Amino acid sequence: MLSMDSNDILTRVGPGTPMGELMREYWIPACLPQELAPDATPTRLKLLGEKLIAFRDSSGRIGILDHRCPHRCASMFFGRNEEGGLRCAYHGWKFDVEGNCLDMPNIPEDQRFTERVKARAYKVAELGGMVWVYMGKREVPPPLPALEVFGLPENERIVMCHQRDCNWLQSLEGDIDTSHFGFLHVGAVKPDDVDPKTMHRWGLVDRAPRYHVKETDWGTMYTAYRPADPGNLFHRFAHFVFPCFAMVPDGTFSNMIQATLSVPLDDSHTMTYVLAWSKREQALRTLKDGSSIPGAALARDFLPTTTDWLGRWRLKANRENDYLIDREEQASGKSFSGIQGIGQQDQAMVESMEGPDEGIVDRSFEHLAPSDRMIAITRRRLIAAAQAHQKDGSIPATVDRPELVRGARGGSFIASDKVDWLDAYAEELRKAQSPMGFLLQAAE
Repeated sequence: MLSMDSNDILTRVGPGTPMGELMREYWIPACLPQELAPDATPTRLKLLGEKLIAFRDSSGRIGILDHRCPHRCASMFFGRNEEGGLRCAYHGWKFDVEGNCLDMPNIPEDQRFTERVKARAYKVAELGGMVWVYMGKREVPPPLPALEVFGLPENERIVMCHQRDCNWLQSLEGDIDTSHFGFLHVGAVKPDDVDPKTMHRWGLVDRAPRYHVKETDWGTMYTAYRPADPGNLFHRFAHFVFPCFAMVPDGTFSNMIQATLSVPLDDSHTMTYVLAWSKREQALRTLKDGSSIPGAALARDFLPTTTDWLGRWRLKANRENDYLIDREEQASGKSFSGIQGIGQQDQAMVESMEGPDEGIVDRSFEHLAPSDRMIAITRRRLIAAAQAHQKDGSIPATVDRPELVRGARGGSFIASDKVDWLDAYAEELRKAQSPMGFLLQAAE
């Protein structure tokens, strides 16, 4: 159970809120580069509760501005993206990607004051197949994030995104909740249905793992462990990484380079980005005869993009159509959930959580169990970080030292039951494949 006050600290992300101000210390994903073309139509963005306009100028530079023109506050969405800047449609004032005023054509030339007017513009960078924005107060932004997946060769990196109609924390907590995998995703699969040689079958033999959880420099980490063959344990590791990232356990640790980023658009909408190595080995996607596990196939059909603030990357299977659930398939036992696609199964669950405010679950109604230790400790870590930042400006270590996160990788492996879980993790991390040549180092 969590109090409403604590829930508000965790979920509210607008300007001036404890969590919103903490998140503004970090670079935040804004959109995908392919969404912005030179001199093309400006794009409406919502991030951390702010209404923004993104555009790419004639030379390819990206600008992300407050959507209000600093002259009379008309929206720059209606502006003309031309000749190296964005020109307001109301009076023609023009601004570059840094917010500098370039022109005031409705003012006599001898009365213009372009040097004294500036649009609110945020620092922008491209990294890992994504556009990033820094919305904090520093004149010089902190270093860019250093997740392992960002350093992958472009032709080996998968980048996907979709919008979720729920608070960012509901989205993230789904990624660090491991025991639901054996039910929501593969609840209809029996151990004998899958390849007997895969270690991932142990997650079907025992669907009620035990847990070790630890706070780290980058956030929190856990293993969900259960018996494997005699003398060994099957481990599934995952991480929370400040401010809103996760490393999921759904794959083979040695090559599981993947991250899920749950980026708050506002208090009740999230853009979820999944970045992954194309050569990773995911867990339990096929049966032993080579056919796909029912419901596990990728299902990502999108609604047409619209120009409103929340009109991008919306899935066709959504709350309005009950995620296209197939009740016959569910009742027959072919599929546990009746919903197609692991991502959409997750989406249905996290969006279905209710509270007094749409999109934000009322956590005072919960009854957490031992299987929720990672979620409870991550919430505690987030609340403490937000309150410390509010009190005296303290920040997590990864703001200025993003390389600390190179000790984080999700995934599964088998280790001796005589070896401490952190020692087993450190050894597997030492042996792990890293095509970027990173020096991976476990948490102390």
